[in-house]
Amino acid sequence: MKKFAVIETGGKQYVVSNGDKLRVDRLSATKAEVGGVFVFEKVLLKVDGDKVEIGVPYLTGEKVEAEVVSHGRDEKKLIFRYHSKTRYRKKKGHRQPNTEVRIK
Repeated sequence: MKKFAVIETGGKQYVVSNGDKLRVDRLSATKAEVGGVFVFEKVLLKVDGDKVEIGVPYLTGEKVEAEVVSHGRDEKKLIFRYHSKTRYRKKKGHRQPNTEVRIK
């Protein structure tokens, strides 16, 4: 029997089920302390076996709870701009902050 949900956070959608670990864009450290529980209230879809509920755009009264495992940063992404024949080169790096959660 399949049981999963689709949630939205940080402008992205994730398919989650019980026990999944995923990295999402950084959740506010004041609302999501490490070891604490964070509630995702933007649930777009819920599937429980043959029963499917679709929100317009969100399901009312539904929520997905997750345990906050850690806060961190992704690997460095390099941004390199280059114009040939004009000696123009710019190199810049960026590390996106994220939060790792485990779905309950």
